[in-house]
Amino acid sequence: MKNKVRELREERGLSQAEFGEKIGVSRQTVYAIEIGKYDPSLPLAFQIAKHFGRRIEDIFDPKS
Repeated sequence: MKNKVRELREERGLSQAEFGEKIGVSRQTVYAIEIGKYDPSLPLAFQIAKHFGRRIEDIFDPKS
């Protein structure tokens, strides 16, 4: 699934490891989400959206 996680993370100057720490996942999980290899669970998607102050729909594109 395409998403804007990398774009939003980089706008805030966070490394994958730093962002993973903030949302409770590994750097590898952040990387997998960013490249669309791993779709986050609904609770994790909500946590990511909350961290960026956005709606899930604004970050993740299920149509891709």
